[in-house]
Amino acid sequence: MRGCFNNISNVVVALVVCAALSQAAFAAGAEPAKDVLIDPAPCVAAAAADDNDRIVGVCGALIDHEKTDKADRIKALIARGGAFGRKDMIDRAISDYDTVLRLDPAQADIFNARGELWRKKGDRPKALADFGAAIKLNPDHATARGNYKSLAQELERLGALKAVAGKPSFNCATARRPVEKAICANPELADLDREINAVNIRVIGEARSPGDARALQREQNTFIARRNAEFGRPGCDMRKEMKERLQKLVGVDGY
Repeated sequence: MRGCFNNISNVVVALVVCAALSQAAFAAGAEPAKDVLIDPAPCVAAAAADDNDRIVGVCGALIDHEKTDKADRIKALIARGGAFGRKDMIDRAISDYDTVLRLDPAQADIFNARGELWRKKGDRPKALADFGAAIKLNPDHATARGNYKSLAQELERLGALKAVAGKPSFNCATARRPVEKAICANPELADLDREINAVNIRVIGEARSPGDARALQREQNTFIARRNAEFGRPGCDMRKEMKERLQKLVGVDGY
């Protein structure tokens, strides 16, 4: 009996040991790992250092990591969008800001930043809409208000310019000189003539003295007389002459 009991005891001990080992193995292999969020510190450091290339790399990793916290992802997108903008990668910057605004549509600064990118890209209607959205979220947003005002004025000015596009400073219906008829027939030359006249008037109006004003007008009269006399002669490039005159006037104007 003792031998039999001893054998049973040995089996029980073996089973207990086996169960313990099995439980340990299960705990080691089957227990789900704890979620560990990716560290945002490298992205924050790169943004603080204004290191655009590093921002794109480390903040990109933070953005793409599935376990990144929403707030950290938004900050990383804003940082990378700014870096893309400074690198003149406008479409990628806009894409990052699009994602930010999907995650948090109350970001007035990002509406304004995206508006500036749209404006840089030449899409004025989208830019104006973004500036307006920023102001709606934050009526005290000074930068967005300034951007909205300047763009609205620009659009108004473009509308006015469109109304006179292709029209010179004089009335084509009464044009008699061959050079004037040529200018009326060419929208580019007509625009140049109108710009030359407008800048000349402004320069004369801002002259420091009556004597300076008279001298400036004499220069303009000389240019027109030479233009009229040389038109049609071999080697005459009226477009070139008019552009040079405009550039000279713009230089006098201080721009």
